[in-house]
Amino acid sequence: MRTLGGVTRGARALVAASACLLLAACGGGYTPSGPFREVQDAPGPQVGPPSATAPAPAPGDPSPGTGQEQEGDPNVLATDLAVPTGLVLLPDGTGVVAERETGRLLKVFPDRSPAQELMVVPGVDTTGDGGLLGLALSPTFAQDGLFYAYLSTATDNRVVRFPLGGTPNPVVTGIPRGETRNGGGLVFGVDGTLYVGTGDTGDARLAQDPTSLAGKVLAYDVFGQPVGAGPVYSSGLSDVKGLCLGADGAVFATDDSATGADELNRLVADGDYGSPVALPGSLPAVLSVPGEAGGLSGCALSGSFVFLGALDGRQVVLATLGPDGAPVEEPQPFLADEYGRLRTVLVDPEGALWITTSNTDGIGSPAEDDDKVLRIQPPASDATSPL
Repeated sequence: MRTLGGVTRGARALVAASACLLLAACGGGYTPSGPFREVQDAPGPQVGPPSATAPAPAPGDPSPGTGQEQEGDPNVLATDLAVPTGLVLLPDGTGVVAERETGRLLKVFPDRSPAQELMVVPGVDTTGDGGLLGLALSPTFAQDGLFYAYLSTATDNRVVRFPLGGTPNPVVTGIPRGETRNGGGLVFGVDGTLYVGTGDTGDARLAQDPTSLAGKVLAYDVFGQPVGAGPVYSSGLSDVKGLCLGADGAVFATDDSATGADELNRLVADGDYGSPVALPGSLPAVLSVPGEAGGLSGCALSGSFVFLGALDGRQVVLATLGPDGAPVEEPQPFLADEYGRLRTVLVDPEGALWITTSNTDGIGSPAEDDDKVLRIQPPASDATSPL
C-alpha cells in the first residue's frame, strides 16, 4: 500500500495512456414495506439515444461554427453552479451534471457553450450534507434514455431512475440517512450490476453491522433486486462517495474516513475494509491518503492510471497501478490549490478529465463564479516528482 505525503503545488505527474432484498432490520430504523414492485417509468421528453457528433474539442478551443473565440479560463466548461456532485458523460460527448443543493440537472458542453438546464429532480432533501449526490446512466441508455440518481429524502437515502423530464421511480429505498456521511457513489459494472456506495451516517458501528445498509457498497440489478445472496457486496467502509471501474471490470471505491487516512479500495464480494476496526480478514487499501490531503470523493481509472478527487486536499490525486494492482510509485498531486475543493472526476474517450469543484458547499472558499465543471488534459509524465 502506498501513502500520499504532503502536497507540492504544481507538481506534474502522470499521463493518461487510454482514455435486503433489503434487510429486515436495516440500520437507521428502516423496515421494508414489501418486495420491490416495478413501476412504469413516467414518460418525459424524448432524449435519446443522443445523436453522434464530431469529436469533442480540446479545452479552450472555440465553439464549432461560431466564428468566435471563447473567453476566460479554457479549462472551465460551466460556472455558477450549486455544489455540482453527480456527473455523467453522454455518448455525444456532452456531460450532464447534478447540483446537490437544487436537484437540477444541467447539460454541459465541451466547446464551452452555455450550460442548459434539463430538469429538476423532485423530492431532494438537502439537510446536512444530503441532497442529489450521485448520477449514472442506464447500461442500456442508448435504448431507454434512463438516468439513475442517488439522493437524500427527509427520511432515507435512495436510488431512483427516470427519463429526462419524467417522474423518478424508486429503485432502492431505506438506505440510512444522517446529517453527515451519506455516501452517494453509483456505478454500473460491466455485467450491468448497479453498485451503490453508502456512508455510515456518522455512526461508524453501522459499517460492520450486517443488518444495516450504511457504510457499505451494495449490489442490485437495474430493477433494484439484490444481486446474489443479498444487497451487501462490501462492508467496513466509512463514506463511499465515489465508485469506478478498472480496465478488468473490477470495482473501486473511495472511502472518506472521519478519523484516519482516506482510502482507495478494490472491492471484492463479501470483503470487509476495516472501518471502524480491523477484523480478522479485513482487506488492505490499494492506496491511502492522509486526511489533510484527502477528503476523497470521485474516482476514475484509465488503463493503469488512477485519478481521485480530493476535497480537503484541494487537488486531484494521481497514481499508477502496476500489474499486481498496487501503486508503482508515490502518488502525485494535480491542480493543487488551483480550483479549490475538487469532487467528481471522470475520464472522457479522448483522455481528458472532467472535474467538478465543490467550493459552495459551506466548507470551501468560493470564487465569484464558483462552482465549476472543468475539462482538462492530465499532466505529462516526463517531469514526475514525488510529494
